[in-house]
Amino acid sequence: MKYAMLLSALACGALLFAPTQPRARADEIPEKYKASVDKGLKWLASQQNEKGWWSSTGNSYPVTMTALAGMALLMEGSTVKEGKYADNIKRAAEWLMDKSHEGGIRDGLIGDTNLPQEAVRYMYGHGFATLFLASVYGDEPDKTKRAKLKDILTRAVKYIGAAQSTQGGWYYTSSKEGGDNDEGSVTVTQLQALRACKNAAIPVAKEYIENAIKYLHNSTTERGGIVYSLGRGGMKAPVGGERPALTAAAIACAFYAGQYDDKYVQKWFKYFETAIPLNQQGVRFGHDEYTHYYYAQALYVLGDEGWGKMFGVPKGEGLTWTKYRT
Repeated sequence: MKYAMLLSALACGALLFAPTQPRARADEIPEKYKASVDKGLKWLASQQNEKGWWSSTGNSYPVTMTALAGMALLMEGSTVKEGKYADNIKRAAEWLMDKSHEGGIRDGLIGDTNLPQEAVRYMYGHGFATLFLASVYGDEPDKTKRAKLKDILTRAVKYIGAAQSTQGGWYYTSSKEGGDNDEGSVTVTQLQALRACKNAAIPVAKEYIENAIKYLHNSTTERGGIVYSLGRGGMKAPVGGERPALTAAAIACAFYAGQYDDKYVQKWFKYFETAIPLNQQGVRFGHDEYTHYYYAQALYVLGDEGWGKMFGVPKGEGLTWTKYRT
């Protein structure tokens, strides 16, 4: 089993790193981890509804959960056309494609706003669904379905752009439907979706990504962490209130946007070095699963030499993927 490059890069393979930065790898998973990975994937596949979707407790958030579950199965190496979980991925993709809105103010939205939970936070599902569909687009063998996917993704990108706040971030709902708000976790979800579409050769306006990166910069405190929301009219993050989960997500997004030499990436990593020490094994904290979802991506891309190159210290010092995984 091979690691593909994480999340957004699945759409087109490895990202192009600057010569001095760590390169995307396709590492063999160590034997001692394989049984756990296989067990988790088998369980995940067994929970899929016969119509192709997954959900959380009480059949909630099916769009988001389907996209995330589909991404996990893609990471195993299966695609829509081959592999152990090809049928699961195919059914998930078809179910999400059917959730694409056509016409009206929500043209391009991938979601089910008739569901109470999604009606007030549909941008989460839209972002993750766009990310997943962009990741299967390149492997779709059926020409008709591929053309439909291209149309869905093209309109999904335009919807994300129209939903962006004046601050450059995104909120649970589109800025076009009342309120010009922003929230960090929704923002990073849209940013990864945009990068995945760009990698898949779907047109993405440059300003969407540039404004989102500026938003993350403006949301950074002097300590180096990302705050929950910049707030309408704010141009500088308030003192305190850093969120480790959002900071980890910002690092991953910056890497996927090609911002390897960004000074803010260094600030975010330095914040993490003290905020989540690697020797705190077994310590629980707020939103820890979400934090590690993104932190694992960031450190996987960083590898074992990236920290040394970034901060000019000997190899093995600071944060490394090997130490984190252990």
